[in-house]
Amino acid sequence: MSSKKQTTTSDEIRSDSQLQDQIRENEKPRTLKIKHKKFTDKQKNFVDIGLADNTNMMFINGPAGSAKTYISIYCGLKLLSEQKVEELVYIRNAVESSDHKLGFLPGAQDDKMAPYLEPLKDKLEEFLSIVDIKYLQEDNRIYGVPVGFLRGASWTDKFVIVDEAQNMTEKELITIMTRVGENTRVFICGDTMQSDIGNKSGFANIQNLFNDESSKEQGIFTFEFDEDDIIRSKLVKFIVRRIKSLR
Repeated sequence: MSSKKQTTTSDEIRSDSQLQDQIRENEKPRTLKIKHKKFTDKQKNFVDIGLADNTNMMFINGPAGSAKTYISIYCGLKLLSEQKVEELVYIRNAVESSDHKLGFLPGAQDDKMAPYLEPLKDKLEEFLSIVDIKYLQEDNRIYGVPVGFLRGASWTDKFVIVDEAQNMTEKELITIMTRVGENTRVFICGDTMQSDIGNKSGFANIQNLFNDESSKEQGIFTFEFDEDDIIRSKLVKFIVRRIKSLR
């Protein structure tokens, strides 16, 4: 073999080795740089419970603007960054408002769900850089799923956020809760003041069903926010308090 061929072969081997090293490096989970607003004492208590090793499931009830989804996503990102779970899954019911119809949405599943995933997108942009968000999306480590596609699924090593749970029936919530496998946490967020499906909502009944000591022993917790916990704006706090006085 000529010297030139030997050099070429050595370069190819070295190049291939470097490529493999780069691939392995890119496959390593990266530590996320998570930024967040200052938490209230009650929100800190929520985070402590949410990140505790014995927590498997949480029901979170509270009015608009009380940061239910915000701090739930924060907990999920923390666990994802610490490699305690492999994926963050966002679930929402693609229900149309009872007061305003969206009409037909063209496209495949992802296209149809896109409008309902905006809250997740907005929260991610508050917590993470665009680079980190793109990394999670391209690596399929964070994604949304409509509740209607869950039957038959089994979750392992996942952090699942169920948003707008007041728009889900008991049957849908039971379907979600019975998907839980090993090393999976489910946070179910709802606002009983804003249901778009009226008395069909199963959120309050299911939450109350698991609000006892035996549920806590199984790692199932309930957490309540009220109008005093609203941080979105003073105006929203005023509006929620005034509306609550009507009931």
